[in-house]
Amino acid sequence: MPPADPSARDSAPRAVLADRRLWMMGTYGFFSGLPLPLSGFTFRLWLSEGGVSLALIGLTANVGLAYSLKFLWAPLLDQARPPGPLGRLGRRRGWLVAIQPALALAALLLALSHPNTAPAGAIAAAGLVAFLSASQDIVIDAWRIETFPPRAQGAAMAAYVWGYRVALLVSGAGAIAGASWIGWHGALAAMAALLALAPLNTLLAPEPMARMQAAGLRLGARLRVAVIEPLREILARPGAPTILGFVALFKLGEAMAGVMTAPFYTHLGFNRAAIAVANGPLSLGCALGGTALGGWLVARIGVGRALLATGWVQTLTMGMYLVLAASAGRAHVLVATVAVESLAEGMADAAFITYLSGLCSPGYTATQYALLSSLAAIALRTVGGLSGFLAAATGWTTFYALAMFAALPAMGLMLRLLHRYPPAERVAE
Repeated sequence: MPPADPSARDSAPRAVLADRRLWMMGTYGFFSGLPLPLSGFTFRLWLSEGGVSLALIGLTANVGLAYSLKFLWAPLLDQARPPGPLGRLGRRRGWLVAIQPALALAALLLALSHPNTAPAGAIAAAGLVAFLSASQDIVIDAWRIETFPPRAQGAAMAAYVWGYRVALLVSGAGAIAGASWIGWHGALAAMAALLALAPLNTLLAPEPMARMQAAGLRLGARLRVAVIEPLREILARPGAPTILGFVALFKLGEAMAGVMTAPFYTHLGFNRAAIAVANGPLSLGCALGGTALGGWLVARIGVGRALLATGWVQTLTMGMYLVLAASAGRAHVLVATVAVESLAEGMADAAFITYLSGLCSPGYTATQYALLSSLAAIALRTVGGLSGFLAAATGWTTFYALAMFAALPAMGLMLRLLHRYPPAERVAE
């Protein structure tokens, strides 16, 4: 075999970066990440400042159940034709143009709500944002998988993550800082205005080539191909209960801790400026650095050992919340806590996403990934919603100690998985 041409190797990265679709993938990541804090951290901080009870703030985690249940209506968005003239744009772009303006309107409704006097209306608006955001994610994931060839999926996912993380900074720290200048209503209205730009990216994006394998099938057959067969294939694998239990529990400790951070920071006396600084560019840099480090570990030591190492790092770094609780509201401890947690979360996410991707069969990649990622988020949207009651009953120090212990069952299952059902290391390659 002749040696590889070095110039061809050097030109490959440039060819990838010159791909217009890759930049659109990054923009899609931005519009996918922008709504998340609006029904998550930013929203809970707004509720905390309005004097809403810890129990109710904790229950707001349930408004994001749409992210865990999106696999239920994913087959509809996958198989059905977009309504009316939107069908002319194609199946992916047509649904996005239908969903994205509605998402911007839902964000505007949230901006116009009054959580201190009418929390039910604000929570309902946040739930609508989460539902439409999850629906947008379904179509964007399908667009990514169908647009990019297998060898370019890694670059596409990287572009998506960078856009997603920048969006979290904008609607997280950016919205919090903006609230100090123009109030919560104005800051959230600005986020809605940004979301209103999303259809422009969709109109400029190419429509993926139509899939032919489902053509001519009746609805029942399509449903079987889209949902039943991928689920049956997962459940028939050796160790399926252990694998699914691990996927469901891996984020449990982080979910318990993360849901209550906004009221926790408020209780310690931190103002919006201090919280915005802690969750600002340093947090973004640590998250991106953690993602890169996690990816390097996967390539260096393999998926299984990287998952084990980063899982323990994520568990142990939750001890920073105990340090913060005892810090008497020192701003530098807050910054260090958020930075370390972002670094650990990025590392664990890189290994965990690689593990989930390796569980997907080539014939059912999109559907199985939606099912597994939904299962991974179930702890945040269910048990995480009860964290407010636990924090109110035990106090902050005990609560965050319990959150650390809540991560241990997943670590035990992980050890069993790596011993009995190790992941295929071809994924790391």
